[in-house]
Amino acid sequence: MLRGYRREETERFIAFRSHWQYEASFCTPGQGHEKGGVEGEVGYFRRNHLVPLPQVETLEALNCYLLDSCRADWARVIDAQTLTVGQRLRQEQPYLLPLQTEDFEISETQFCRVDGKGCVQVRTNWYSTPLSPSCQAHVRVWPTTVSVWYEGREVACHPRCYGRRQQVLNLEHYLEVLERKPGALAGSTPLAQWRAAGRWTAVHDRFWSRLLERHGQPAGTRLMIELLQQGRQWGYERLTQALDQALACGVHDAGAVRYLLSTPPLDGPAVMPLAAVELAALPVVTRPLPTVTGYDQLLTGSVTAGEIGR
Repeated sequence: MLRGYRREETERFIAFRSHWQYEASFCTPGQGHEKGGVEGEVGYFRRNHLVPLPQVETLEALNCYLLDSCRADWARVIDAQTLTVGQRLRQEQPYLLPLQTEDFEISETQFCRVDGKGCVQVRTNWYSTPLSPSCQAHVRVWPTTVSVWYEGREVACHPRCYGRRQQVLNLEHYLEVLERKPGALAGSTPLAQWRAAGRWTAVHDRFWSRLLERHGQPAGTRLMIELLQQGRQWGYERLTQALDQALACGVHDAGAVRYLLSTPPLDGPAVMPLAAVELAALPVVTRPLPTVTGYDQLLTGSVTAGEIGR
């Protein structure tokens, strides 16, 4: 920001206004009244459409609300005018330049090398990737997300962090490493961040503890990591449902969870655990044990198959 109306424009801003074909006109710093028409229209819109503050769930919903509010103003007649805003717009449209057929990507782009921890540094923060160290990744920085691309495909996407010197890690990116070193899972930073984000629930902890009781620390943790890898294919929400369903059935086996993931969900009520049965109430079934004597005789050659059949 230089003296008066002069500015040093960034390359991305120059590309943005060049794409949409308009000239940038700046005012003196702190002197917004130099563009009174813009200030007046912004104030009118704020008082009539943003008071009270609109309640929306997503950014897309807010954009739809703002677009509907702008279209509602087409019926407005500005003071000292005889035509509505919409009528004046239709008069000016023949003199306006046509819109571009291609959109313009407003994200900041940079190329980063993956470090030894599988992360790329974006400004002052680190974001995990599934890429090998020393790979050159293409990073796109958006207002709310940071996406990592490699060889033309997106390999990671994180919520953007506006803090400083923070690590934004995804447990999914470290499953192969943790499978070789299962003891590092319990105290790992990616697992702690998944817990804070609600992606690792109490259902995961209960099923993991059952695996540890049955198979021991290393083997049980490896089985839990294998199930997390299944979440890549079937989705982590479905994996959580399968773990919960297995616990409800009283099953603590990784194979059962894999089966529940591969089968379509039942339309009927959830399967409930079988009721306990008193063994004393069951009828006593006596049956002779099977014998392989005939097979042994065939191996020794003392009899033929026809003789055994008779």
